[in-house]
Amino acid sequence: MSARVGVVTFPGSQDDQDALRAVELVGAEPIALWHRERDLRQVDAVVLPGGFSYGDYLRAGAIARFSPVMETIVAGAREGLPVLGICNGFQVLCESHLLPGALIRNGGMLFINRDQRLRVDSVSTAWTADYTAGQQILIPIKNGEGRYTADEHTLDELEAEGRVVVRYLDNPNGSARDIAGIANAAGNVVGLMPHPEHAVEELTGPYPGPATDGLPFFTSILKRLVAA
Repeated sequence: MSARVGVVTFPGSQDDQDALRAVELVGAEPIALWHRERDLRQVDAVVLPGGFSYGDYLRAGAIARFSPVMETIVAGAREGLPVLGICNGFQVLCESHLLPGALIRNGGMLFINRDQRLRVDSVSTAWTADYTAGQQILIPIKNGEGRYTADEHTLDELEAEGRVVVRYLDNPNGSARDIAGIANAAGNVVGLMPHPEHAVEELTGPYPGPATDGLPFFTSILKRLVAA
């Protein structure tokens, strides 16, 4: 039986189908999950996709954290369930207190949509084991509230524990310490603002490439689940 990876759809999600496609490409079974349902349908891992859940009212991710599905995901994550939050999903993870800090308006108050160079700093998470530490990758970003912020103690803790997963090579939004993505202490929960699901196929990935630098996020979790 293949590994089952669920992708949650909230009202306003726009990248759920892309995430399901990425899961399918690596050979896992993609499972669509609805925000109103608490049942995770026996999935082995969960992706919270990008978009504008609940229209980003109040602030990005603030309402989605109270969805029935998040009650189950939060409980599962605390027991070791692998969870990947992409863009809006990262915001939801911070609002749910599965990850520290917050995502605020970009520096310059501009929406940013471009292919972004990153450096992978941690390969010890469930979602990044197929990368090499220090590897430079190209993955699209598209956000208006993507500037990561946290107090200095939290930032120091993330650095000391090796929980900064990816960093911007040319910080596009003013994120603290160039942080583009982080992990929880156990390494099963990862959030990042760039969109790896948009860099998994030669036809649709960044041009002129490399086009598939996001694929290892999904091959990493598949290998982890198969080996478990």
